[in-house]
Order: sequence, then C-alpha cells, then structure tokens
Amino acid sequence: MGDAQSMSVERSINAYARARGVIAGGVNSSVRAFKAVGGSPVFVKSGSGATICDLDGHEYIDYVLSWGPLLLGHAHPAVVKAVASAAARGTSFGAPTEAETELAELICAMVPSIERIRFTSSGTEASMSAVRLARGYTRREKILKFSGCYHGAADPFLIAAGSSALTLGVPNSPGVTRGTAADTITVPYNDRDAVSEAFASNAGEIAAVIVEPYAGNMGLVLPKPGFLSHLRDLCARDRTLLIFDEVMTGFRVARGGAQEREAVRPDLTLLGKVIGGGLPVGAFGGREDVMSYLSPDGPVFHAGTLSGNPVAMAAGVATLRIVRDDPQLYGRLEVLTGLLTAGLGEILSKHGVAHQTARAGSMWGLFFAEEPVADLASAMKSDTALYAKYFHAMLGLGIWLAPSQFEAAFVSAAHTTRDVERTLSAADAAMRAMAASEASR
Repeated sequence: MGDAQSMSVERSINAYARARGVIAGGVNSSVRAFKAVGGSPVFVKSGSGATICDLDGHEYIDYVLSWGPLLLGHAHPAVVKAVASAAARGTSFGAPTEAETELAELICAMVPSIERIRFTSSGTEASMSAVRLARGYTRREKILKFSGCYHGAADPFLIAAGSSALTLGVPNSPGVTRGTAADTITVPYNDRDAVSEAFASNAGEIAAVIVEPYAGNMGLVLPKPGFLSHLRDLCARDRTLLIFDEVMTGFRVARGGAQEREAVRPDLTLLGKVIGGGLPVGAFGGREDVMSYLSPDGPVFHAGTLSGNPVAMAAGVATLRIVRDDPQLYGRLEVLTGLLTAGLGEILSKHGVAHQTARAGSMWGLFFAEEPVADLASAMKSDTALYAKYFHAMLGLGIWLAPSQFEAAFVSAAHTTRDVERTLSAADAAMRAMAASEASR
C-alpha cells in the first residue's frame, strides 16, 4: 500500500491532460472526474481479483468493482476464457445466437418474477425501454419515481436523480424538457404517505412506479419495513405497473435480487451490471402478458444493434453459471460485508466521527452523517468535505473507494478476510492522519 502523503500519480495526471484534449471533460462518465472529492482522477491500468493497479504502479483493494458488475472480481478466469472464446468466433452478428437464450434461461430460472426478458446494451436503455413498454401496456403517460434514485441517463429519470447527477449538483439536468418533467411525478424515497397522496392525485393516470428497491445511487439507502409492499399494493389497486430497478442489486444482494430478500414481486425488473460479467449489458423482463406487448409480437417498439451481443452474453453466462452452482456464495459475501461495515463503524466511533453504515448482501455504504439516512434529504446532510478527505487518505493507503459520498460500495467473491483486515487497518491509519493534519493547522 502507498502513503497518503507521498503517493505519486504523475502518469495519471498526464493521462488526464491528454484525455481532456479529445474527450469532453476528460472522462466518459461524469463521476470519474473526481469533481466531488477534488484532485485529478487516477487512471487504471489493470485489475485482478479484488485489486486494481494504476498507471503509476500503485495497487488498490477495490470496493467500486466497476460500479457493481464484478461480483466475481476482476479478470475471473472463467469469464476471461468465455469472452476470448466468444470473440474468436465473431464479436457481433446482428442475428440471434444461442448464447442469448442460455443467459435468458439462467436469469428466468433464478428471478421468479421474470417470465420473459429482452436484452439491451446498458441499464439506461433497459430503463427507458421498460417505461415505454409500461406506457404502451397501460395506455397511460405518467411515471412515478423517487428523489435520489437513479435509473440511467434517459430524460425521464433525470428529475431529482441520483448518482453522478447528484454528485455534480445538477439533479434536474438542462436539456430535459418541461413536457418530460410534467409526466414524471417525484416523491421522497421511503415516504409511504407521499406515494399514497401521489396516487390519489393522479388516479388512473400513472403507467408505472419505478424504484431502486435498495437505493444505491445516493449512497446505499435501504427501504423501511413495509415500504416496498406498500408500493406493490398501491400499484395493484390502480392497475399500475411496478418496476424494480435491479440493475445494481440484481444477483448482487441475492441470487434472486432484492425482490427475493424482500418477498415483493414486481411486474417488470431492470437488470444490468452483474449479468454482463463486466461487459456492457442491460435487460428488462417480467410478466409474460406485459412483455408480449413488445415488437415483433406487440405494438411497442424495441430494437438494438448490439442487444444480445455474443461476447457480452458469454461473459454473463459464465458469471451466472458460477452463481447458480455455488450455494454458499451469497452467505460468504454477506459475512465478509458484515465484517467490513462493522469494523469501519467501530473505527469511526473510536475516533469520534459521526457516521451511518448500511449493508445488504455484498452492497454496503458509509455516510459521514449525524442522523440515520432514509432518503435524499437526509443523505444530503452528509459531510461531503470530510468524505473527500477520507477518500484521498484511503486512496493513498491503497483502498479504492467511490469518488463520491453518494455511491454504494461493493464486495466481490475475490475479496478475502485479509483484504478486510488491511482495509480496516488503512481506515484507522487514515483517521489518525486526518486528525493529525487538523491538529497541525
């Protein structure tokens, strides 16, 4: 591990300057620019198991894991072999392959609410396609979403959005039309009364409720008991479709996702991240009668040149076969994540730092906040300046965290108890260094 005060990232700095000459903002996803924590972004050269290595040769224990997809860790041998084999046969055909069916069968077998599925190339595409389908099926126009939940970068979802839109302080993005905003009802996450009032004010007009069952894009915020079942009841009563955005939680918190853990069955589910094994994949699926409204069988249009790309399908199949065949996988991940969050909590308490932790399966979150975090308003009370200092201190000690307070973190099957011990040691050292720095000012 490196030293928080002396770690050189000269090659990353030069790489960023080069990127800014040809890439807008120097990055291809906003949060990567380190705007929320300051400094110049670190460029990654390689990854293996639970670690990544930057251009300057520094190694880090990785808790970002490409923002969630790498359930098995970096460059898992089975995934690498599957990708290489598929690529050797051809990278894209624009025609059906059996790999698409095999991945679909694996998903449908493990997620009971999904009877039929369609693949896309990203979670954003899956989100916008599912909403179009919901509108076509219900013949309604309005959707209801929750402040701080992020469903990709399509216009309807950038109203009070989370993730990098929240990080950059522009949750209502310029370029989203008034008409789009008018069709999007936004209420606080975990607020049952607000949802009930929205349904009462828009009876018979809401096509779908879309929600992250475990919100992971304002930090990890878990649902209060009964919140998700309340959504299910309201949607059933008003003939509104309930869409669970499990792009992040799908195969991450349980074999059947958050819906398995919470015993709430949505009408449609969005997937991505883990199902691609680290390659670009999204999907949406659900009830057969709803999915039958998609073209070519139904009137709602959906298409995509690289949907079901054979290389991505191969990576997904390799990943989900391991998920299917390892009955102890999620138990191990749950234990390891619990050890990590409990240890971090003890260290921060020892140093007198106000904090909140959350975990579900192999997802976890840490807020520098005085009060429990249950929604966007309480998440925004977090001490982001303190998080920025903590982030850089941990980075210098070889721990790779999200460059934003408002992102979930992850543990992979490649992480070990030794990795957790090293992380906790780094966290204690980071706190001591931060305290010493403040004392010397």
